[in-house]
Parts: sequence; C-alpha cells; structure tokens
Amino acid sequence: MSTTIARRAADYDGRHVTVSADDGVPLAVRLFGAEDAPATVVFVHGHCLRTESWSFLRDQLLRQWGSDTRMVFYDHRGHGESGMADPSTYTIDQLGHDLDTVLRTVAPTGRLILVGHSMGAMVVLAYARLFPEAIGTRVVGVGLLAGAANGVTEVGLGRFLSRRAVISLQAAVTRAPRTMQASKRLSRRLFEPIIREANFGTRKVNPRIVALATAMLNDTSLLTMSSFLHSLITFDETATLHRLGTIPALVLAGSADIVIPFAHSVVLASQLASSELVRLEGAGHSVMLERADEVALSIVGLVERAFGAAGRGSEFAAAG
Repeated sequence: MSTTIARRAADYDGRHVTVSADDGVPLAVRLFGAEDAPATVVFVHGHCLRTESWSFLRDQLLRQWGSDTRMVFYDHRGHGESGMADPSTYTIDQLGHDLDTVLRTVAPTGRLILVGHSMGAMVVLAYARLFPEAIGTRVVGVGLLAGAANGVTEVGLGRFLSRRAVISLQAAVTRAPRTMQASKRLSRRLFEPIIREANFGTRKVNPRIVALATAMLNDTSLLTMSSFLHSLITFDETATLHRLGTIPALVLAGSADIVIPFAHSVVLASQLASSELVRLEGAGHSVMLERADEVALSIVGLVERAFGAAGRGSEFAAAG
C-alpha cells in the first residue's frame, strides 16, 4: 500500500534528487516519467523564478505524455530549493556548467531536448557554446521561450538597467542585506500592478497565476537577484546561434511581453535554420504560466520534430 502511495506521489510531485555542482553547491532536481523513456526534456527556468514556474505547463505535458517522456526540472543556484553560492558564481556561464552537471548526473545517456525560459533560454545558448560536442549528438532539439541572444538592455524593461545602476544596487545589497530585503518586500506590495503588467499580457489572467509568479519573485533573495544582473546585461550569444542550426528549435514568446519583447524572438528564429517561430497574441513574459496549454502543444510538436529528425539522422549515418 505504501509503495503505491509513494508511486502516486512521485507521479504528481516528481522524484526529488539533489545534485552537487562542480563547486559543491546543492542543486534541487525533480524528475518525472520513466527512466528508460525514449525522450528526456530538460526545463531551465528564468531569473528569480524556480521549478514551480513550470507547474501549469508540466501538468499539461503529463496529460499528453504520461510516463512515456521523461521530464527534468531543477532550481538554479540561489533559487528555489537549491543552495546559495558565492555571488561571484552568479553568472550565466556558471549556470551553463550547472546544467551540464545536472545532465551528466540524472540523464547521462540518451537524447535530450533543452527548454529554457527567459534567462533559462540564455543558459541553453551558453551551454551550446560551452559544450558544442553535445549539440546534434545528445541534444537534438531546443526550446527558447521569451528568450534573447543579446541586447536585453536595448528594448523593453531592460532599458532601465545600466552597469552603473547594477553596481550601485549590488553595493547596497552587500552593505545592508536585511534592510534591502525588507525594502524589497515593501516595494513588491507597492508595485504589484507593475509586476503583473510586466509578466503577463493583455488578457485577463487567473489570480492564482499572478499570486504564484509574485510569490516566486518574492522568495528569491535580493543578493541572488542583483548578482545575476551584470551577466544579464552583458549577455551576447549571437556567435553561438550557428551551432544550433542543425537541430530543430522552437522559438516562442508573447506579443505583449515588455520584459523581453517579441522582436528578440524574431531575431533568434531568423538565425536558426531549423526553427519554428510561435507568437502568442496578448501573452506576456510569463508565457508558460499564462498560456500553458498552447505552450505545451508547441513543445509536444518540438519533441516530435526533434526525435523524428534524430531518427532520420541515424538512418542516414547507418546507410553511409
């Protein structure tokens, strides 16, 4: 009886695993689906979010796939249930190395599809540069949701970020972390309408979704939030995009995203030879929360395209 209950709990909440990063930071991972499933899809969340940001999408995909497709979710260092680290390691490159550690630990064999949202999409691009040998061999598809290859400070809310402002914020957080954290909680309450507008689009959104997104943002420490900003504003992986040209890609974003506007996705898709560009009208930055059903259908299509292409590639290799 207890085994049955545990199995049902694992089906609903996933199997919890802790992976040790290369510098010893514990990374919280949740696994869904059979270990011998033919496809493994790995989800990489955004800045100041956590595994729960995928919860509505995950429920949709579980209905579609059951245990036939394995899904891997994890929290970045400094986020969610993962451990804090030295702020000097709060960079997108380090997150690319953390992703590699997660893959080597919980999915050491078989083909993979990487799906990233916002900063998570940037991590996927950094991973492609850091581990080019994996692209087209182990990694057979990528999903870039509300992502960008560069220029996040040129349009959208990122225009208000400057190196001077980021340095000043980081210095203030380091000097008075408790005061700044209290200030953050107050500012979240005062500016919740702005947060809602930034993360969600023009359609009326379920209050549960707004509450979930706001709670995740509140749970992330100011030290984590501020320490990643420098890496975000200097991010540029345009030279990496050609590495992904040989595998299927999904580039998806909302038309009402004011954090990373849809123009970034147009640029991404134009430079990825095997990409599908999906524009969800009226959706905002938290597109996988707001329009989980539509995003799920696009990811299912990506998996079908990627594994079909991978199968054809194997046949061609065997014939050669």
